[in-house]
Amino acid sequence: MATETTSCTGSSLLQPLSDMIDLPLDQVNFVVCQLFALLTACWFRLYLHPSKTSPFIRHVVATLLGFYLALFCFGWYALHFLVQSGLTYGIMIFTGVEHMHRYCFVVALGYLTLCQITRVYFFDYGMYSADFTGPLMVITQKITSLAFEIHDGLTKKEEHLKPTQKYLAIRKMPSLLEYLSYNCNFLGILAGPTCSYNDYTAFIEGTGYQHKHAESNGKENGKFKQRDPSPKRDVLVKLATCTLCLLIYLTFYRICPVERVIDDPFITSQPFYVRILYLYLSMLSLRPKYYFVWTLADAINNAAGFGFNGYHKDGTPRWDLISNLRILDIELATSFKSFLDNWNIQTALWLKRVCYERCSYHPTAATFLLSAIWHGVYPGYYLTFIMGIGVTLAARAVRHNVRQHFLGSSTHKLVYDVITWASTQIAICYTVVPFVVLAVGTSLKFYWSWYFGLHVICLLLVLALPVKRKSSREKLQEKRNHPAEGSDFSSTDSNCNQKQKTS
Repeated sequence: MATETTSCTGSSLLQPLSDMIDLPLDQVNFVVCQLFALLTACWFRLYLHPSKTSPFIRHVVATLLGFYLALFCFGWYALHFLVQSGLTYGIMIFTGVEHMHRYCFVVALGYLTLCQITRVYFFDYGMYSADFTGPLMVITQKITSLAFEIHDGLTKKEEHLKPTQKYLAIRKMPSLLEYLSYNCNFLGILAGPTCSYNDYTAFIEGTGYQHKHAESNGKENGKFKQRDPSPKRDVLVKLATCTLCLLIYLTFYRICPVERVIDDPFITSQPFYVRILYLYLSMLSLRPKYYFVWTLADAINNAAGFGFNGYHKDGTPRWDLISNLRILDIELATSFKSFLDNWNIQTALWLKRVCYERCSYHPTAATFLLSAIWHGVYPGYYLTFIMGIGVTLAARAVRHNVRQHFLGSSTHKLVYDVITWASTQIAICYTVVPFVVLAVGTSLKFYWSWYFGLHVICLLLVLALPVKRKSSREKLQEKRNHPAEGSDFSSTDSNCNQKQKTS
């Protein structure tokens, strides 16, 4: 049924392969197109290198290839990408820059939400298909980010901008070709990740390496290397990671599906500790699906020469400028914030830049609410992100009141880390069950089977543990002492800050 529902939205050339491996056609189209994009990215880097052709040609080719992949995967639904981009570009051109960013934000997010409503409630509710709203979500991020960056660049003085905003600020309105290339290029049309407009144009124009060349000791030497660093090693490592993640997902998720946690026989027959362990293992087997998609997307961009981020201390190049996740940091996270910092990194940065840093009232709650709206209209998304607010506030309270008592010795610190790791993993699994099962009834059934335990615990922690508001001086001192901890919601913009210093 899934194949019949989705095959009409894209090419059916791969239907025999879909039948052979027993996967929906849209998912097969997606993977094949991403592999095609990987090969094309290598060709793009070698034969359309900035030293061999003009930025205009690179923009045109990247855009046309992007539309071709979109048409192959989604058929004429891909026109939504053009409609959304066209509407918002018109707003940018014909509306004053003073309020343009707000109009673009509302229109882009509203258009995405309208598409999500029609897809979910009129076509295929509950289908985990590679539908056209996935790319539309990434394009929405790019449109809104670009609008805010143009607003910062054209209406604000530099002294009124934060270091990251100074780097991201755009001082000239992009042309229509540049705009479409940024939104719909073949490198990120299907799975992203989101990147800044300045980083993308630097890649197209061939200036992305200039401020990042360094000696093996990590210090700048004021000289540019004559040859571009090769992404070959990182691309191969990421492809190996993709293969491993796909095998893990296909093997173990069929054994441990998350949906079993709401089955009545499982709930009634298994002791509570077994259900906790099963929930963790089922989520552990589900995450490799996302690791596969995001790591492959990262490898595609790297293969084209996009994503270089300086050098490691040993002199090897870093290709993590637009990476979307850090797998080990996710699996070993000892706090809810640390997990979020390393999961879907570019989306977290988008939420931070367009919402958290600009919202005057309750920025944490506003950021989680925006994330829920952006993800879609399934009720489970809202249950997950509302719970996420509570877990974030509770984790902040615990850290503020408890952590310092375990820093006296390495043994105590280890005990604290083990406890917080286990707590974080359970909290994450508990929080995201509605995100997976989607519906209100099944989500509440799961929470009832846990007696809403984590909801109650988070509420009690927030009410019982005081969190003193920090003064501006204390925040500045903490930022100097712990620059990697940034905001409460997402990772810091250390890459941008570093680029700001070198530019």
